[in-house]
Amino acid sequence: MKSDIEIAQESTLKPINEIAQTIGLSEDDLSLYGKYKAKLAWSAIEARKQEKTGKLILVTAISPTPAGEGKSTVTIGLADALNRIGKQSVIALREPSLGPVMGVKGGAAGGGMAQVLPMEDINLHFTGDMHAITAANNALSALIDNHIHQGNELNIDPRRVTWKRVVDLNDRALRQVIVGLGGPVQGVPREDGFDITVASEIMAILCLASSIDDLKERLSHILIGYTYDRQPVYVADLQVQGALALLLKDALKPNLVQTIEGTPALVHGGPFANIAHGCNSVIATEAALRLGDYTVTEAGFGADLGAEKFLDIKTPNLSKAPDAIVVVATIRALKMHGGVPVSGLGSENTEAIRAGFSNLARHVSNLRKYQIPVVVALNAFVQDTEAERNLVETLCQEIDVQVARTNVWAEGGAGGEALANAVVATIDSTPADYHRLYDDQQSLADKAETIVREIYGGTAVEFSAKAKGQLAAFAENGWDQLPLCMAKTQYSFSDDPKKLGAPSDFTVTIREFVPKLGAGFIVALTGAVMTMPGLPKEPAALKMDVTADGQAIGLF
Repeated sequence: MKSDIEIAQESTLKPINEIAQTIGLSEDDLSLYGKYKAKLAWSAIEARKQEKTGKLILVTAISPTPAGEGKSTVTIGLADALNRIGKQSVIALREPSLGPVMGVKGGAAGGGMAQVLPMEDINLHFTGDMHAITAANNALSALIDNHIHQGNELNIDPRRVTWKRVVDLNDRALRQVIVGLGGPVQGVPREDGFDITVASEIMAILCLASSIDDLKERLSHILIGYTYDRQPVYVADLQVQGALALLLKDALKPNLVQTIEGTPALVHGGPFANIAHGCNSVIATEAALRLGDYTVTEAGFGADLGAEKFLDIKTPNLSKAPDAIVVVATIRALKMHGGVPVSGLGSENTEAIRAGFSNLARHVSNLRKYQIPVVVALNAFVQDTEAERNLVETLCQEIDVQVARTNVWAEGGAGGEALANAVVATIDSTPADYHRLYDDQQSLADKAETIVREIYGGTAVEFSAKAKGQLAAFAENGWDQLPLCMAKTQYSFSDDPKKLGAPSDFTVTIREFVPKLGAGFIVALTGAVMTMPGLPKEPAALKMDVTADGQAIGLF
């Protein structure tokens, strides 16, 4: 069986100008990054803002397992399939982070015959967006420390600087550091730390901004810390939002690439869904909506994380809500949620599927609360048996959700036609009536309790002493009217990654809140989730290499 990279390298790419022409873009609408990649020019984005929007399809998944679900693969295959049945489609995906690429999770360019290309570039440095975000984030850190060193006119308390540095790698050694050591010339010593780039507020801002002016306005609202008398200090106080925006001006433009079958794909922005809001950029999604009849986008990890944040945080910033939601499930993952270890997934086990189906059923029930129609994509693996497939279809029938067998990894768009037809029929027959889960006017505590009860299936939220103090302080500052971005393990509905399936009667503990005022939401850190991951014992990097002529090896 060929690897993803072997399939990608054997594929024939079209010049990106030809891909652009299929959705009405000319060479003047592009900034070329070689022959097969481009960014949309601002003039092209602005010229289409008044055009009619197409249909929006959100792809999400059950709670992820080591067995794999293939959400990005299904997203890409569904768009290819829509084009095959005569529905012009455009993809809106996130960019991969080098952290999981070099670590354990892998890339985010799809797999098999459903990939976006050139996959090596997309999974590595691409067009430099991640580096620009890293540079802007760390430029702000340097400007903060320089301000303190040069006299500290703003009276910033070095003990209460909340802004962290970032790097786009998994590096646990940088979670907590001391900066400014070495005497007066080197600056003022203080505690600091690193997050992974995709957790940076600047990543979230880039993904939610609608223009350069909006980008600068959001950057100006970033909270960097507090004064000695505990008053908040913002980027606007340093007056550096213009300089940060300058570093991001090209990164703010969506990237245009293609699938193996030539479907246009806007790959832009990359926040994780377990520690950030998990959606690609508003600018890319809005552009896709005006360039195709159907836009297929995804939200990270399971529906309790990425989809909830798409619907409660991103959708209010879009011109329209999704017309349908696709939930990706696999028989292998359902077995794992039913208690089967990875080593036992190759054997038929209908009882485990019945038990694990509770996870899928809860995700479907949750998404229906937004009053958007749901379709299940049963993503195929070669070990699946006919009895297992039939059982999943029967169980879906019992909860009145349409399910379509999907085999896009092996067959590309042809393996997704049943799903494409089901989604189009659902959109045509069942109009969405989007309702948000909570109102901004609710307190942060109420929002947290609503998400835990309505989405996770828990019974209560417990706040640490620090979190309780923050709730009071944030309400005093007027920050409690912002949406809530829950940072939680992706593996369970609860904050305990070992509780698979659909656990209930549990309490979620919020240990700390992090205000992301420029992005426009508050992050709640739960359980042991961290904003700087570590590498596994055997990182994926150990299998990677490059040939003498520059061809990547071992990249999935």
